[in-house]
Amino acid sequence: MLRDLAFENRVRQRLAQWQRHEPDAAGLRRAAVAMVLTDEGHGGELPGLPRHAQWSEQAAIIVTRRAATLRAHAGQFALPGGRVDEGETAQQAALRELHEEVGLVLDAGAIIGLLDDVITRSGYAITPVVMWTGAAMGLQPNPDEVASIHRIPLTELLRADAPMLTPMDDSDVPVLRMPVGQGWIAAPTAAMLYQFREVCLLGRETRVQHFEQPRFAWK
Repeated sequence: MLRDLAFENRVRQRLAQWQRHEPDAAGLRRAAVAMVLTDEGHGGELPGLPRHAQWSEQAAIIVTRRAATLRAHAGQFALPGGRVDEGETAQQAALRELHEEVGLVLDAGAIIGLLDDVITRSGYAITPVVMWTGAAMGLQPNPDEVASIHRIPLTELLRADAPMLTPMDDSDVPVLRMPVGQGWIAAPTAAMLYQFREVCLLGRETRVQHFEQPRFAWK
């Protein structure tokens, strides 16, 4: 598939105009995630999502399910990413983690922009780094970190039932989830996906830090 320059330029322009929020991260561990836009390919490989035999002309975002053997957030959906090492920028960390987790090698030229830092209940300040690639064929999950790789069509982010907001006991704000196929992805990953939808796809000024995260994501 030819690179969709019109779509890429629209996303790039919206991110360039976005007044990014960087909350106080004192005492928090820094992390970065790669929000990689790619061709839809053979689908998300999740219940309720289509399996395409050939590459389509729709875009998708790469999401992983974390390995069950990990000490933290095992089995949860996530964007490729991890800690920012000493001397690294968030962009460099996202590119490195993308290679380590799913075998995709990109350089700084693939980066389109950044979304708001997200503070997690588990003590991280996460920077979402938006990137563009092409077909990204040959992705390979690192078995030590990733159980599976999924291409989520961007049309899923635009569903009428997104986002899903669920009240939480002892909190004045709801938990945010994003529906995917017959299931869902929870915050903080869902919060980043929702802000990507609002800012990059719909051109809306939407903040997400105030949304609650489910208790299973606090550790």
